[in-house]
Amino acid sequence: MDRLRLLVVQDDASVYYLSFFALVGILVTTSLLYDWTRLWLGYIFGGPSITKYGANTGAWAVVTGSTAGIGYEFAMQLGKAGFNVVLISRSQDKLDKVAKELAEKCPHIESVTHAIDFAQASPAQYEKLSYALKGLNIGVLVNNVGQSHDYPEYYHELDSDENERIVEINVLSVLRITKLVLPGMVERRRGLILNVGSFAALIPTPLLSVYSGSKAFLYTWSNALGSEMQDFGITVSLLNTYFVVSKLSKIRKPNFLTPMPQAYVKSALAHVGVQVGAVSAAPFTSTPHLGHAIVQFIIDHLGTWTMWIAYNKRLHKDIKARALRKKARDSKAN
Repeated sequence: MDRLRLLVVQDDASVYYLSFFALVGILVTTSLLYDWTRLWLGYIFGGPSITKYGANTGAWAVVTGSTAGIGYEFAMQLGKAGFNVVLISRSQDKLDKVAKELAEKCPHIESVTHAIDFAQASPAQYEKLSYALKGLNIGVLVNNVGQSHDYPEYYHELDSDENERIVEINVLSVLRITKLVLPGMVERRRGLILNVGSFAALIPTPLLSVYSGSKAFLYTWSNALGSEMQDFGITVSLLNTYFVVSKLSKIRKPNFLTPMPQAYVKSALAHVGVQVGAVSAAPFTSTPHLGHAIVQFIIDHLGTWTMWIAYNKRLHKDIKARALRKKARDSKAN
């Protein structure tokens, strides 16, 4: 009798444990399905029209790093949408070329250029930039300018000047130009600020530590600022970005995971104000390209931070080795 009672108790315990693990399995599966569905919904329905920020009414879009890649495409596509465009970059010759092309493609809008090297801009140069922007009805600001390391390197071997350039461009220039533009947006209670981020903020990246840290700052600051600016009718979005074909990424051929800048920007502008892709991120972050969103879904739901950081480390040690071999070949050839 005692043995029978013991078997009944064991059976009850087994049912309890099986029920518990079944419930956990159902909850985990439901969560995954919810996140997977949410990832797609933004792409299906899109976001509000970019024109709500002043297109075709004389409003301006300010785009930094606007002579190539993502910045160039933002300038062109915002111009086609009906915004006048302020082109900001380091080289006046390149700015003049883009302005000429913008005038040919978008004869119905105006454009102005302003050359500034954010890596070493003085207070006087920022004062000139402030004067250039003064009085403009700015509806959109795209903080696109960015700088990474020449190639992956251990922090203790990095050149101090390189560290400071990355921080000046990726952090301080963004803070300063946003500070110039934001008061007017607050006064008009209308505006859009797009900050081009990086997956280097999503997962810390060994051998690109300063770049990764600068993008992590941009991620956190953008989400804090986004919450603040809700009170004034201003939209702030951190664009979580994986690889895009560009000089910065050193990738030349596009694929599903690595789009051309034109496709990336088109998707970003089609989903303004919608938290697409970044299913586990803060509410003022978006991953506008579908290929990038799928990569983020995998990172968010499979493995651990330790695993992904270790993967990043192996990847960038390999990139460093290839870069050094290329450097040695070039040196020998010269």
